[in-house]
Amino acid sequence: MEYKNKKNFRENRAAFQNNSDDTADGSVIVGRNPVLELLKSGRGIEKIYIQKGEREGSVTKIYAEARSRGINVAEADKFKLDQLAGGNAHQGVAAVASAIEYVSIEQIVENAREKGEKPLIVVCDGIEDPHNIGAVIRCAEGAGAHGLIIGKRHAPAIGQTVFKASAGAAEHLPIAKVTNISAAVDELKEMGVWTFAAEAGGTDYCSTDFDLPCAIVLGSEGNGVSRLVKEKCDFIVSIPMYGKVNSLNVSTAAAVLLFDAAHKQRNK
Repeated sequence: MEYKNKKNFRENRAAFQNNSDDTADGSVIVGRNPVLELLKSGRGIEKIYIQKGEREGSVTKIYAEARSRGINVAEADKFKLDQLAGGNAHQGVAAVASAIEYVSIEQIVENAREKGEKPLIVVCDGIEDPHNIGAVIRCAEGAGAHGLIIGKRHAPAIGQTVFKASAGAAEHLPIAKVTNISAAVDELKEMGVWTFAAEAGGTDYCSTDFDLPCAIVLGSEGNGVSRLVKEKCDFIVSIPMYGKVNSLNVSTAAAVLLFDAAHKQRNK
């Protein structure tokens, strides 16, 4: 590929780096028939990319099947698909298959109760950076949490990048991937799990009673917990800040809250 100027080169280099993250987070399947067979197999799929302007023939079938299964479908330019395909013919279609087997929310809760423990669960609402997700997983597993919940949208694929950032903890922590985080909060509450949104302006975590079945909801660093999810949560819990910065990195906040919750659950 030719670059007419330095700006053009930098833009394409950045795009290549972003595409490399996609290929690192699960096995990439390219081509119309291979992606159709992948859909038929029932294997988990993180995302399907369709080239802009492609909406004819088998591409229409791929799109319809993916949407019916709630799989995230995104438009992509030819450059992105070329990079995902690694030189293979992609025919305007690429899919990133899941690197792990996801579980259900019910399984996470039941596994905790079978152990005779109060569920301790992490819910990630809009955390898109794979390094942050990996670090949160590492904190959650280290604190003895029973599982993590992420959304199908606005969340990274759980693959090589996340595994590396989690220092291997992603191998041991059950993960549920849901269509809607707000609905997941409702499901947790129906199963007797209390939900705590980690946001400014809430109760000091030191005085919060975590000695009950609980799920800690963490939002993105840019937007925090989304308005609807926050409204659905039972409590808002905060970490007091004493310096000049007004917030912590999401994985640092996860560590503070999860280890406090784990200590209160296991030592009362």
